[in-house]
Amino acid sequence: MYCNYCGKGIQDDANVCAYCGTRVGSVLARKRLMRPRADRKIAGVCAGFAEYFDLDVTLVRLVWLIASFMTGLGLLAYPIAWIVMPEEPLLLAAQATQHVHST
Repeated sequence: MYCNYCGKGIQDDANVCAYCGTRVGSVLARKRLMRPRADRKIAGVCAGFAEYFDLDVTLVRLVWLIASFMTGLGLLAYPIAWIVMPEEPLLLAAQATQHVHST
């Protein structure tokens, strides 16, 4: 199997490209909008949107900041998204060690 983004060959059962870190295969269809536990600044809302839309988190934060200053919509939307978006579930210790050893 090949990564659609970097074009390098990866394992057939891989969920993430080992070279560029992009989700591949059937994982794309099961992606959910949720707040990740890593890469947070405040509540993980921007990081969640960045992961969901496969964008750079800095770009999402910048757009959110501009929307907040220009329209005020970001100031209202952020706490709402914080409440509505579920948090990423905790990994069990066995899954976490398996993930670390597999990458």
